[in-house]
Amino acid sequence: MILAVPSETGQGLASIRSGHFGHTPWFTLVEIEDGKVKSATPVKNADHDTVGCGGVIEYVASLGIDAILTAGMGRPPFMRFSNMGIKVYLENQTPYVGDVVDKFIKGECVRMSFDDACNHHH
Repeated sequence: MILAVPSETGQGLASIRSGHFGHTPWFTLVEIEDGKVKSATPVKNADHDTVGCGGVIEYVASLGIDAILTAGMGRPPFMRFSNMGIKVYLENQTPYVGDVVDKFIKGECVRMSFDDACNHHH
């Protein structure tokens, strides 16, 4: 499976996670197979100011991901990912991509629900 993690830098598993989904500068695409990290590929995000939140959602979905692991997400992107069959996981305690991926593999990250999604507008 491929998990996307919003990231502040393009350092892969060593990146610090981004607290924002839409405005994240990077995504780290982590390929997980048999409970292990097979690869971690940094991908620059689309420009939120140019494409808007919807454009970011379409862009991320186009990367072939199965799930996204975020520290927070608004309801519209959460609903759109859910409708596309992309699972959204929530974890906002762990600062580094590699560490949170380890938690994800161990099953310690919860699936986001509609009530968890941020109810705010930018």
